Amino acid sequence: MLRLLAGKAWQLSDAGTGLGVVKRTRSIPTPSIIDRRWPHQVALPDDICTERNFTRIARFCDKMSAAPQIRRVQAIWPDGKYEEWRLHCFANQADAKAFLDHFGGIIFDPAKDRENGRAMGVWRRTGEYERILELGPLSVPESLRH
Repeated sequence: MLRLLAGKAWQLSDAGTGLGVVKRTRSIPTPSIIDRRWPHQVALPDDICTERNFTRIARFCDKMSAAPQIRRVQAIWPDGKYEEWRLHCFANQADAKAFLDHFGGIIFDPAKDRENGRAMGVWRRTGEYERILELGPLSVPESLRH
């Protein structure tokens, strides 16, 4: 039985034990595989990738025949503020550049930007935190502005 948990597809299997053991499906790549096969990554604040903006991003990627993998990363600033960011991961550098040119964002290098290069490490940012409400043609929906 396939279940959606924390935004990921997981397979429920009892493996003959009678216990509901949860394992990742083979159709969803692991974070380390995404970083290896889709190394050209563009980060956008998670709040800006919702509602109509999600559709705009999806249509843009469909139009250019790019099929990015999506990952999340928690960005943490020196003052302790943190924010979720969405990584749009491309296999092709030209697709990542076209995405960046259209929407803006920040180039994210998984080997350098993740804490200690770990696949699930946080993104240690420098400077002072400043919330991004507008980015290229995208803007944070009113319901998420507080």
